[in-house]
Amino acid sequence: MCLLWLCGLRLVPATAQAAEYRPLPPAPRAGLTADWLIFDEPRNRLVLYLPDYHRPAYAYYQWLTIRPGKGLPVRFTAREKLSLFLDNRLVFTARVPASYTVDLSSLLPADSPAGPHLLCVWQPDATPDLASFSNAVPVVAAKPGAALPASLAAQPRPRGHQGQNVFVGFLLLIGLCYGGLRATYQPGFTRIYQLEGLWGKGAAEQDFLIKPTLTWLNLVLVLLFSLSFALLLVAIHTNIQSIVILRRLFDVAESAIMVRVLLYTLLVAGFVLGKYLFLELLGYIFDVTELVTIQYREFIRTILFMGLFLPVVMLLYLGLNQRLPETVLWVSNGVVSLLLVGTLLRVARTLHRKTSLLNLHLFSYLCATEVIPLIILLKLIVFTY
Repeated sequence: MCLLWLCGLRLVPATAQAAEYRPLPPAPRAGLTADWLIFDEPRNRLVLYLPDYHRPAYAYYQWLTIRPGKGLPVRFTAREKLSLFLDNRLVFTARVPASYTVDLSSLLPADSPAGPHLLCVWQPDATPDLASFSNAVPVVAAKPGAALPASLAAQPRPRGHQGQNVFVGFLLLIGLCYGGLRATYQPGFTRIYQLEGLWGKGAAEQDFLIKPTLTWLNLVLVLLFSLSFALLLVAIHTNIQSIVILRRLFDVAESAIMVRVLLYTLLVAGFVLGKYLFLELLGYIFDVTELVTIQYREFIRTILFMGLFLPVVMLLYLGLNQRLPETVLWVSNGVVSLLLVGTLLRVARTLHRKTSLLNLHLFSYLCATEVIPLIILLKLIVFTY
C-alpha cells in the first residue's frame, strides 16, 4: 500500500503538469465584445485584431454563443453595402447608410444548434465602423456578491468616436486662429470672406485678383482650410485611408487619430499649393500662361471662402453622428460637393471674363485643369459613399 501510495504521489504532479499546458476551449460569449478577429491568410487562421499592429481590413470576425429563439440584438451604424455573415452565410446587407438594430438569433436557421457561431462584419472597399457595434440589450446586473462572467463584463458600452477629444481640440484651435487673423489682418481678411462680393463685381474681389497670392496671411488660411478638410476626411470620410496608393506611401495606424489628421492636413495643403505648378505646366502646354495667375488666385479665394463651412459640418458630426449618422453624411457630402463644384464655376466665370470659353482650345484647357480633377475628387470623397 505504501508503495502504491508513493507511486500515485509521484504521478499526480505529472498529470497536473500535462493538464496545465492543455489548450483551453474559448470561453462562450453572451454578446459582442471589443475583441475582433481578422483572417491571417499566410497561416490560414483567425487572429486577434490589434489596431496599432495590424492594418485595417474589410472583414472582422467574432465567435458568439447564439441560441435560436433567445434574442441577441446588436446595434451598429452601417454605411451602404455593409453585410453581416453568420457561419459564412449572408444574413444582412445595409441598403442605405443608417443605424440598425438586428437580432442575430432570428437570422439563424430554425434547425441551427445552440452554441458558438461565427459572426463576420464585411464592408466592400472600406473599413467597417467597429466602434459602433454594441449590444442592444444592456447587461443584466448580477446579484450582490456574485461575480460577473468574463464574457458579460467585457461587453462594451456605446460610446462616441474614439478621436472626439482630438476633433474638439482642433476645432477650438481653428476657431481661435480665424478670430485672431480677423482681428489682426482685417483688410486682407475682408477681401476673402466678403459674402456680397462672392458672385458680384465688387472692388474687393478685383483687388484680391491683382494682389500677390502667396502672402503670409493666405498661407496661414490655406493651412487652416487644410486642417478643416483633414478633420472631415478622418471623422466622416474614413474610406479615404483605404486608397491603395495612399496606404503604400503613408501607412498610418487607424487608431492614430492625431497623426492621420496632421498627415491629411499636409496632403491637402500640398495639393492646394502644388496646383500652381500643375497650372503652370498645362498653361505652357496650351500656351495660355497669361491666365494661370488669375486662375490660381480665384481658386485660392474660392476654397478659402467655402472652407468656412467645414468646421460647421464637424460640429454637426460631434453633436448628431450618434443619432443621425446618415444625415451627417449627406450634409458632409453636400458641403464637399458644393466646395468642389462651386470652385469650378467661380474659376470658369473668372476666366470667361478674360477670354471666351466658347473657344474649344480654352475649353479643353479648363477641362484638363479643373473638370478632370473635380471628377477624381468627387469619386474619391463623395461618390464612394
